[in-house]
Amino acid sequence: MSGRFNLSALAVRERSITLFLIFLIGVAGTLSFFELGRAEDPPFTVKQMTVISAWPGATAQEMQDQIAEPLEKRMQELKWYDRSETYTRPGLAFTMVSFLDKTPPSQVQEEFYQARKKLGDAAKSLPEGVIGPMINDEFSDVTFALFALKAKGEPQRLLVRDAESLRQRLLHVPGVKKINIIGEQAERIFVSFSHERLATLGISPQDIFSALNDQNVLTPAGSIETSGPQVFLRLDGAFDTLGAVP
Repeated sequence: MSGRFNLSALAVRERSITLFLIFLIGVAGTLSFFELGRAEDPPFTVKQMTVISAWPGATAQEMQDQIAEPLEKRMQELKWYDRSETYTRPGLAFTMVSFLDKTPPSQVQEEFYQARKKLGDAAKSLPEGVIGPMINDEFSDVTFALFALKAKGEPQRLLVRDAESLRQRLLHVPGVKKINIIGEQAERIFVSFSHERLATLGISPQDIFSALNDQNVLTPAGSIETSGPQVFLRLDGAFDTLGAVP
């Protein structure tokens, strides 16, 4: 028993060394504590992306053979490619592409960019009628705030303008990566007419639609070379305001 190594006895016997090690560990722990990252929503890198392709009318086997496999082969050319999992059903193919766990976080966005390039090239050789491939590589985006804007009696275009102004200001807040405006309605002009009146005049609704489409068109009119800046010509006729509609 006397020849056994006893750590406790050594610590008591070499008291000065023991105290020095305790002090050194305490200092290292204190420095590490103050250098640790602290955030309510710490950033993390997701090393995956999804690829969705649609081909209306195709069977699940056709989606696998003619859509999924060619796209997977192009993905296998990526430097940090690990594996892909594909699920197919009639008219739809869903592929989950995973990168290696050892992929440096700084290289993930570059891999996403290269994947988009390769998928874009592969899309040119896919059968006619294929929709996609549609790529989603934004899994790490987390929505942490939702703001609702409303203004009683204010036109929709002014509310959208105010929302866009707020969006630009919020983008300068540290930690904000992306802001989406949801609920924006496209501006439209609705034309109402009396079918009885049109029948009396011998005019069909299609005649009115054709007349509006013929007038509301942007036609290139060329340009004029001058000694100064080049002058571009534009034919007047497009509807810029509601009052311009006849």
